[in-house]
Amino acid sequence: MEPTTGWPGLAGVRVLDLSRLLPGGFATSLLADLGADVIKVESPDRGDYGRLVDPDTFAALNRNKRSVILDPREDAGREALLRLVESSDAVVESHRPGVMESLGLGYERLRATNPRVVLCSITGFGQTGPYASRPGHDVNFLALSGFFAVPHRPEGPVDRVGVRVADMSGAMYAALSTVVAVFGARATGAGQHLDVSLHEAAAGWAAPLALPLSGRDAAAESPLVTGDNDVFVLADGRRLAFATFEDKFWRAFRLRFAGEFPALADDSYDRRADRTRAKGEVRALLAEVFAQRDLAWWSAALAELDVPWAPVYESAAEFLADPHVAARGLVGTVPASATDGPRKQVRFPVLFGAGLESLRGAAPAHGEHTAEVLADTVPPRSPSAP
Repeated sequence: MEPTTGWPGLAGVRVLDLSRLLPGGFATSLLADLGADVIKVESPDRGDYGRLVDPDTFAALNRNKRSVILDPREDAGREALLRLVESSDAVVESHRPGVMESLGLGYERLRATNPRVVLCSITGFGQTGPYASRPGHDVNFLALSGFFAVPHRPEGPVDRVGVRVADMSGAMYAALSTVVAVFGARATGAGQHLDVSLHEAAAGWAAPLALPLSGRDAAAESPLVTGDNDVFVLADGRRLAFATFEDKFWRAFRLRFAGEFPALADDSYDRRADRTRAKGEVRALLAEVFAQRDLAWWSAALAELDVPWAPVYESAAEFLADPHVAARGLVGTVPASATDGPRKQVRFPVLFGAGLESLRGAAPAHGEHTAEVLADTVPPRSPSAP
């Protein structure tokens, strides 16, 4: 695998990825992008279920990793895995609580093998508590997290977005916490067990907006819910995102279009407090105005103004064609592998001044690196060895 380029990043950090599907895969992909040696440990039968469910998403979540086939349910596979633990900084897993212990790979066993190892366990509800053993997926964690208690418009229920918010937020907390714990272990000589709950990660994102609403009669009474910060349907059925939170933006918009849309001639809503109090009326006004022209017209007219607006991209093709995406080099091409062609993917979404080439290597084939990885491990000593 090529280096991150220019600086070491997480070079020298080895992570064993025992997870499957999205949360663990995304967490370890962040570490791999930043230069960690991530070894994906997969079962002999079919490996990560994500390979079968969605090969494209699997490819994005597992670039820059190496794949090893081991079966920890068997003595030989478990012993081989423990030998890998000896030279690893962290183990990331996403089994239900108790599964690792049942395999003989709980934190105490890993720590006995390598006192500095960090075990990051990603679960839906954490290792303890009345929901710990519950199965779940992203929408279940969001439902209990306060996510749907954060309103985004004056009326109507909160809609679920397509992005798996709980999975992705939990993965980011897992990656950040793992890096912190690994470097803490290098300083102190002692690893630790990280208990990452996807439900709690989603709550962490929702809480700053949800908890202040606990004393209000209606969630839409939040001062952060306004009628002029929303998505509006245009004459051609396309949608436009508009956000004139500050007074200067509202006035610039109103004065520019008051001649064409007489309803905007009224200056009653020129102050933020007035727009917030009349959030329902303001949204209805804007919905009526925007519905009178199509996206091409609004795009040309709004491009002349310094106001926050954007067309709503509803396909990957629109996103890929965006000139800002191209100028920033946000999308690149991961090179072809022995079993797969080149793929377009989004790079690590931070530009490091020292450089970072995150689109270095394709997702590995199932067990592609088993021989080379296991060849690097030292066979266990017999009990009688000195």
